[in-house]
Amino acid sequence: MKKTIIYKILNIVILFVMAMFFSCNDSFNQVQKMGVSENEPIGIAENINLKHTDSGRVTANMLSPKMLDFKNRDFPYSEFPEGIILNLFDEQNKKSVVVADYAIVYDETGLLDLQGNVVITTADNGVLKTQQLYYDRKKEWLFTNKPVSYKTETDIINGNGFDSDSKFTTAEVLEVTGIITVED
Repeated sequence: MKKTIIYKILNIVILFVMAMFFSCNDSFNQVQKMGVSENEPIGIAENINLKHTDSGRVTANMLSPKMLDFKNRDFPYSEFPEGIILNLFDEQNKKSVVVADYAIVYDETGLLDLQGNVVITTADNGVLKTQQLYYDRKKEWLFTNKPVSYKTETDIINGNGFDSDSKFTTAEVLEVTGIITVED
């Protein structure tokens, strides 16, 4: 009789342990997110002054009042809701400047989405203006299908779209709507 009760209790305990064992799953990611709403950034940075160097030489300097880090999302990104100023330096240390009212950097794709009063001033005084511009960091390519104004040494070219490598050696205004020749 005692053995029967012990076996019943042992069977109940084994059943309970097995039920707990099989009900467990890998919920580490869920535990990590527990204190953070999925709509909220995982981090906020203010007064950013980020410098990128290559062989001891500064190649880029990004300034922004605020960055929101959404790396807790399925498609991680960083958002710059108050805009950015990006200073780029070439091999001869000539500076080009990128300014935008708003920016998003998508980590997985390497795509930078610049929005609102986007202005790029190149080292040779070329100026590109548009409301939205994408930069593919992997391909080092700039593009948009929004209206643009591109000022070179001799012309101001208006159009609907723009394609160029990051050094502006292949800069092309698409669907040209007007060209104004600048005389000295």
